[in-house]
Amino acid sequence: MTNDGLKILAVIGSPREKSVTRIVVNEAAAKLRAAGCEVDVLDLARTPLAAYNPDTSYSTPAFAALQVRVNQADVLILGSPDYHGGISSMLKNFLDHFWTELSGKLIAPVVASHEKGLTVVDQLRTVSRQCYAWALPYAVTLAENHDVRDGQIVSDTLRARLEMFVRDVRVYGALLARQRAADLAGTEPGFLERARKTK
Repeated sequence: MTNDGLKILAVIGSPREKSVTRIVVNEAAAKLRAAGCEVDVLDLARTPLAAYNPDTSYSTPAFAALQVRVNQADVLILGSPDYHGGISSMLKNFLDHFWTELSGKLIAPVVASHEKGLTVVDQLRTVSRQCYAWALPYAVTLAENHDVRDGQIVSDTLRARLEMFVRDVRVYGALLARQRAADLAGTEPGFLERARKTK
């Protein structure tokens, strides 16, 4: 797989209309498109999901439509504000719905926080591990007014971080997508063996 075939789902997990998370995730999406990737932006404020209920959620039309988009993705960018040291409830709700679809994929976190967002990044890494996904070893973190102001990125540090992020999403996303496809099509034992379709 080349970068041209890499499919990315960029998930915005902020409910705010003037969300700095949304600004930065959309900027990353634009850069990835310019680099030849296919990017689907899922803004959970505009495509809401009902609260997760394992008894009913999987049979709803909203779940079925979003499941197609999640399944198509090789990489998921997960954007969240830092709410009291944790991820937003809407992003957690998304992950509760779609955790099995993340297996073997790359997760790339974007976190808006006034306190570096370290606990939020750690939570996203923990969720990735529990979902059998791979997480980038770092995240894009940003602070309102310092890095993003009046709807624009104003920090050279954040711009440089985004360039690194876009490069690594492309490179490691493509590597993992190739291996995931081979593992799903193959017969060797591995953690994706349980996800193979029975013939």
